Amino acid sequence: MTTPDHVVALTTTPTEEEGHQLAQGLVEARLAACVQITSPITAVYRWKGKVWSEPEWQLWIKTATDKRDDLVKYLDEHHSGEVPELIFLPITDGSDAYLSWITEQTR
Repeated sequence: MTTPDHVVALTTTPTEEEGHQLAQGLVEARLAACVQITSPITAVYRWKGKVWSEPEWQLWIKTATDKRDDLVKYLDEHHSGEVPELIFLPITDGSDAYLSWITEQTR
């Protein structure tokens, strides 16, 4: 199986403001071509022995696969969470023009 050239990275933030700050920083640093911030979602999860239910803002980060390690480092340094969600989903197909644009914007 070959590694895809592009991925969507998912993360969440506890506030809309933090979501916008991360999105802006990722695009400015060319670690993402585009970041979409969803309206508040509700996350239900277990953390340190307690079940939580809290609003979160989800970020859909479109980037080139070779930016993965730098993106992980950026979120480790700039995300407020102790263990921020970060999941990479492969983009296995898409518009050639759009995928080329992702690559161009992350150079």
